[in-house]
Amino acid sequence: MNYILFDGSVRNQLLPFTFTRPVADIRFGILSMRERWEYILGSTTSTITEDYLSEKWPLVEFEENIMINAAYFPSSAFIDQVKNLQKNEAIFDGEEIVAFYTEEDQDVDFSVYKQFEIAGDVLKLEHTWDIFSKNDIAIKFDFELITEDRESQPIDPSNYVKNAENIFIEEGAVVENCSLNASNGPIYIGKDALVMEGCFFRGPIAIGEEAIVKMGAKIYGATTIGPGSRAGGEINNSVLFQNSNKGHEGYLGNSVLGEWCNLGADTNNSNLKNNYAEVRLWDYETEGFAKTGLQFCGLMMGDHSKCGINSMFNTGTVVGVSCNIFGTGYPRNFIPSFSWGGSAGMTTYQTKKVFEVARLVLERRKMEFTEQDEAILEHVFEETSKYRRY
Repeated sequence: MNYILFDGSVRNQLLPFTFTRPVADIRFGILSMRERWEYILGSTTSTITEDYLSEKWPLVEFEENIMINAAYFPSSAFIDQVKNLQKNEAIFDGEEIVAFYTEEDQDVDFSVYKQFEIAGDVLKLEHTWDIFSKNDIAIKFDFELITEDRESQPIDPSNYVKNAENIFIEEGAVVENCSLNASNGPIYIGKDALVMEGCFFRGPIAIGEEAIVKMGAKIYGATTIGPGSRAGGEINNSVLFQNSNKGHEGYLGNSVLGEWCNLGADTNNSNLKNNYAEVRLWDYETEGFAKTGLQFCGLMMGDHSKCGINSMFNTGTVVGVSCNIFGTGYPRNFIPSFSWGGSAGMTTYQTKKVFEVARLVLERRKMEFTEQDEAILEHVFEETSKYRRY
């Protein structure tokens, strides 16, 4: 069977992260949504997404296909439903299509489909803040999934350890002279990761493959440090997608960083309003600030965005794609994509300069900034131009 992940109706609620990737490639827990589905299905997947993303994430259609809404988490009951789908059958969550069977070039008409309601408890990504607020559930699920019937590498005796059975260290990872407390949730250390001495971990925590955690870091759950990322200072209930850096002192809490982000030394974000009120966050769909239902909500930063040393971000700040933020004081709590500046004023960060920086950043990791990447950012630049009214 061929499996295809589609964006569904929530793409706009997950901006700025879905400006530069399909919903399937959002990371929370240990894995991305795609990695999780592929692990469970034992199969690769392709993608139905926005046209400008489809060259990098193409659709591969076979004679028989099962389409899956990438915003939905694969609970055991739901997985069974998906695997058992037959011709002209579909799974719904109320009015939302969740999965359906289709043949190549079939004209899909759900009115003639046999429809089932999704089974079991439903975990769904609906908003950007779900990425950190539901990360606890995701880490615990992924930990059970990928460590089942496997044995962790030995935990070095120099570490202080609590609940060792809830700690898993992959081959090649180095963790020495640290405090690892897995009482409240698992701690997962990915392949070839480096956790330098003096770090304090309180689970649930996921450290991705080849990630580096700097000396003396204090990390509270539920936090994910994605593959190839750098982490330091104090981090609480946050998610870093892969290859992003928060490598210095400073606080990051209840926040999400996309790929290729960099926070300058002593950057801090607020995650609680002084009046303890509910946090409102920029909503790209309504082009206004939406209620989150959360008292704690920090920084949402899109891919390729960076900030200078001693930067400060107010509670509930959304930074778009490819921004360069610097200077004293708090910048706006909505910073449009391709912005250059800070609280003293902003101007447009032109794509030519953005591409120059991106090439250098990727070269440092022995990776290539491709023409596909350029085309995606060019599209985002045009799509977000209406917000750059400085």
